Amino acid sequence: MQIRIIPLGPLQTNGFLLSDNGKAVFIDPGDDPAKVLELIKSEGLELTHVLITHIHLDHFYGATRLADETGAEVLVYEKDAFLIEEEVRNGWEMGYPELEKEFTYTPLELGEQEFLGCKCVVLPTPGHTPGSVTFHFPDEGVAFVGDLIFARSVGRTDYTGGNTQDLMNSIRTHIFTMPEETVLLPGHGPATKAGEEKEHNPFFK
Repeated sequence: MQIRIIPLGPLQTNGFLLSDNGKAVFIDPGDDPAKVLELIKSEGLELTHVLITHIHLDHFYGATRLADETGAEVLVYEKDAFLIEEEVRNGWEMGYPELEKEFTYTPLELGEQEFLGCKCVVLPTPGHTPGSVTFHFPDEGVAFVGDLIFARSVGRTDYTGGNTQDLMNSIRTHIFTMPEETVLLPGHGPATKAGEEKEHNPFFK
């Protein structure tokens, strides 16, 4: 599986294009996905799903256009659904134009699933938001963690629905129990590894 990082939007949120055997998935389209669509078209890829780690506008703003132009299914864990209206209404504060169409999605199921022919375990990792999830591809040795944990840092919990205790528990329970070499791909900043964060993240000292 090929993984490409495509930062999008005012906050340069990491979006991820996963592809294999002519099919593709995009995780967290944080702005107008024109460059993503151009890449998909140039490589003749079929986008099957748009996966959202959590409902903050800088992680889902471009999802509707991606879905409209490719037929991909947008998946969101419903515990974050209550945030959609607030995020869309307040998007101007982060420099986002008003969405041209209503954001719609299919409810995401937790547990073992399959994308691009690869096993993906969808883990509930609340704290940054109540419905934050992590997409863990164990056979690929990679996990897409949204804004749960970063290289030597953790996600904020001062937004609507945030909870510091939940966030720390999510990291201890689901991230620090992964194989140490698991690559963590966060919503902002560089990649890191589960073992490195367990050993060196200052929030757990």
